[in-house]
Amino acid sequence: MKIAITSTGKESDAQMDPRFGRCQYFIILDPDTMKFTAHDNAGTMQRGGAGPMAAKAISDLGAEILITGDVGPNAFDALKAAGIKAYIGASGTVSQAVQQWKDGKLSEAGTASVASHAGMR
Repeated sequence: MKIAITSTGKESDAQMDPRFGRCQYFIILDPDTMKFTAHDNAGTMQRGGAGPMAAKAISDLGAEILITGDVGPNAFDALKAAGIKAYIGASGTVSQAVQQWKDGKLSEAGTASVASHAGMR
Protein backbone atom coordinates (compact mmCIF):
# COMPACT_ATOMS: atom_id res chain seq x y z
CA MET A 1 0.00 0.00 0.00
CA LYS A 2 1.13 3.54 -0.73
CA ILE A 3 0.09 6.63 1.20
CA ALA A 4 0.34 10.22 -0.07
CA ILE A 5 1.00 12.91 2.54
CA THR A 6 0.88 16.62 1.74
CA SER A 7 4.12 18.27 2.77
CA THR A 8 6.03 21.56 2.89
CA GLY A 9 9.34 19.76 2.31
CA LYS A 10 10.93 16.66 0.84
CA GLU A 11 11.79 14.82 4.07
CA SER A 12 9.76 12.81 6.57
CA ASP A 13 10.55 15.38 9.27
CA ALA A 14 9.12 18.24 7.15
CA GLN A 15 5.89 19.86 8.31
CA MET A 16 2.84 18.60 6.55
CA ASP A 17 0.98 21.05 4.39
CA PRO A 18 -2.69 21.30 5.45
CA ARG A 19 -3.71 22.03 1.85
CA PHE A 20 -4.14 19.25 -0.66
CA GLY A 21 -4.41 20.77 -4.14
CA ARG A 22 -1.90 23.52 -3.49
CA CYS A 23 0.56 21.74 -1.20
CA GLN A 24 4.22 22.12 -2.11
CA TYR A 25 5.09 18.41 -2.19
CA PHE A 26 3.60 14.94 -2.00
CA ILE A 27 5.42 12.37 0.06
CA ILE A 28 4.56 8.88 -1.21
CA LEU A 29 5.23 6.45 1.61
CA ASP A 30 4.98 2.75 2.40
CA PRO A 31 3.60 2.67 5.97
CA ASP A 32 5.13 -0.74 6.69
CA THR A 33 8.72 0.18 5.82
CA MET A 34 8.43 4.00 6.10
CA LYS A 35 10.40 4.25 2.84
CA PHE A 36 9.28 7.25 0.84
CA THR A 37 9.80 9.38 -2.23
CA ALA A 38 9.12 13.12 -2.53
CA HIS A 39 7.38 14.68 -5.53
CA ASP A 40 6.79 18.30 -6.49
CA ASN A 41 3.14 19.28 -6.82
CA ALA A 42 2.73 20.74 -10.30
CA GLY A 43 -0.63 22.24 -9.33
CA THR A 44 0.69 24.61 -6.67
CA MET A 45 0.42 27.71 -8.85
CA GLN A 46 -2.54 26.71 -11.04
CA ARG A 47 -5.31 29.30 -11.35
CA GLY A 48 -7.93 26.55 -11.15
CA GLY A 49 -8.25 22.80 -11.08
CA ALA A 50 -5.43 22.25 -8.58
CA GLY A 51 -7.41 19.70 -6.53
CA PRO A 52 -8.33 17.37 -9.41
CA MET A 53 -4.79 17.75 -10.81
CA ALA A 54 -3.33 16.75 -7.44
CA ALA A 55 -5.71 13.77 -7.20
CA LYS A 56 -4.54 12.55 -10.63
CA ALA A 57 -0.90 13.04 -9.65
CA ILE A 58 -1.13 10.93 -6.49
CA SER A 59 -3.23 8.32 -8.28
CA ASP A 60 -0.57 8.08 -10.99
CA LEU A 61 2.02 7.60 -8.21
CA GLY A 62 0.02 4.63 -6.89
CA ALA A 63 -1.41 6.16 -3.71
CA GLU A 64 -4.44 4.45 -2.21
CA ILE A 65 -4.71 6.75 0.81
CA LEU A 66 -4.23 10.50 1.24
CA ILE A 67 -3.30 12.11 4.56
CA THR A 68 -3.80 15.87 4.63
CA GLY A 69 -5.37 18.71 6.57
CA ASP A 70 -8.34 19.53 4.35
CA VAL A 71 -9.85 18.61 0.97
CA GLY A 72 -12.04 20.80 -1.23
CA PRO A 73 -15.11 19.58 -3.14
CA ASN A 74 -13.51 19.18 -6.59
CA ALA A 75 -10.51 17.38 -5.11
CA PHE A 76 -12.78 15.16 -3.01
CA ASP A 77 -14.78 14.14 -6.08
CA ALA A 78 -11.59 13.39 -8.04
CA LEU A 79 -10.13 11.36 -5.16
CA LYS A 80 -13.35 9.39 -4.82
CA ALA A 81 -13.42 8.68 -8.56
CA ALA A 82 -9.81 7.42 -8.33
CA GLY A 83 -10.66 5.17 -5.36
CA ILE A 84 -8.36 7.08 -2.98
CA LYS A 85 -9.49 7.40 0.64
CA ALA A 86 -8.75 10.80 2.17
CA TYR A 87 -7.94 11.17 5.86
CA ILE A 88 -8.16 14.74 7.13
CA GLY A 89 -7.21 16.68 10.23
CA ALA A 90 -3.54 15.66 10.27
CA SER A 91 -0.91 18.01 11.68
CA GLY A 92 2.75 18.14 12.63
CA THR A 93 5.46 16.50 10.57
CA VAL A 94 4.95 13.96 7.82
CA SER A 95 6.06 11.16 10.18
CA GLN A 96 3.71 12.38 12.90
CA ALA A 97 0.80 12.50 10.45
CA VAL A 98 1.45 8.91 9.40
CA GLN A 99 1.53 7.88 13.08
CA GLN A 100 -1.78 9.73 13.67
CA TRP A 101 -3.28 7.67 10.82
CA LYS A 102 -1.81 4.40 12.16
CA ASP A 103 -3.22 5.21 15.61
CA GLY A 104 -6.70 5.82 14.16
CA LYS A 105 -6.69 9.50 15.15
CA LEU A 106 -7.64 10.84 11.71
CA SER A 107 -11.12 10.95 10.22
CA GLU A 108 -11.85 9.51 6.81
CA ALA A 109 -13.44 12.27 4.78
CA GLY A 110 -17.01 11.52 3.72
CA THR A 111 -17.24 14.83 1.91
CA ALA A 112 -15.17 17.94 1.29
CA SER A 113 -13.89 19.58 4.48
CA VAL A 114 -13.47 23.10 3.04
CA ALA A 115 -15.11 25.22 0.35
CA SER A 116 -13.84 25.51 -3.21
CA HIS A 117 -10.62 27.50 -3.61
CA ALA A 118 -9.85 27.42 0.13
CA GLY A 119 -6.17 26.68 -0.56
CA MET A 120 -5.80 29.94 -2.49
CA ARG A 121 -6.43 32.08 0.59
